[in-house]
Amino acid sequence: MAYLELDNVDFGFGPPSNRYEVFEGASLSVEQNEFVAVIGFSGSGKSTLISLLAGLEKPDRGAVRLNGKPVGEPGPDKGVVFQNYSLLPWLSVYGNIELAVKQVFSKMGRGERRDYIQHYIDMVSLTGSEWKLPGELSGGMRQRLSLARTLAIKPEVLLLDEPLSALDALTRSQLQDEIIRIWEVDRRTVVMITNDVDEAVIMADRIVPLTPGPAARLGKEFKVCLDRPRDRATLNFNPAFKQLRNDVTRYMVSLDQDARRLATARELPLPDIKPVTPGPRVSIA
Repeated sequence: MAYLELDNVDFGFGPPSNRYEVFEGASLSVEQNEFVAVIGFSGSGKSTLISLLAGLEKPDRGAVRLNGKPVGEPGPDKGVVFQNYSLLPWLSVYGNIELAVKQVFSKMGRGERRDYIQHYIDMVSLTGSEWKLPGELSGGMRQRLSLARTLAIKPEVLLLDEPLSALDALTRSQLQDEIIRIWEVDRRTVVMITNDVDEAVIMADRIVPLTPGPAARLGKEFKVCLDRPRDRATLNFNPAFKQLRNDVTRYMVSLDQDARRLATARELPLPDIKPVTPGPRVSIA
């Protein structure tokens, strides 16, 4: 039995008369401590998938299960890192993490809590920035803070909703390495949403594409058999890396082409309307 499971899920928005079906018969299985990357095009339901796994949304049909039990309300067992950071701007780096830790570990003493929070600040390389406000941090530092806050509550599942998409290329690659390093030290089950094939291949154990919406499903899976640690400096010379990247890219392109053909087939023909030639103007005395 899978540790985290999306079982034949249907989900949509809107009234029955004008409903948009986001998912139809979508299924996903994730093993404990596995790192799975879900890739897809804009509008395919990637963020909605994270909301379903986190318990923020409930499926219309089917089931979402964690460790064999239905996923309940959002809680500390499911940690979500959003792409927009979701930090409290009036609290410092330390304060943002402390607020989360106090909620989950309310009986932890002050001294123990201070050391505990510092451990996660050090883990994401924010040492020396403990009392800075989010507005004083760069985008990469804010994302590291968001990650540290989520890790500090020790979730069973870490859900990453395109957390690196808004960053520059250098910061993005640094944080990719940071997330992998933290995952290898403090193993958690991870589902990461991304639209970057290279990022998925570098970071994940398995890649699962989403078909284009509406009525999206999880498509063909790709196992990443590259040894860890993965050195991005040499991966471009690795035939297995290039083959996997090309296979995933070709599959995504084929999904997009199929969706475009289907959309074209569904287009309604325009009526054959011809302009009417007006008759002579008649004046009435």
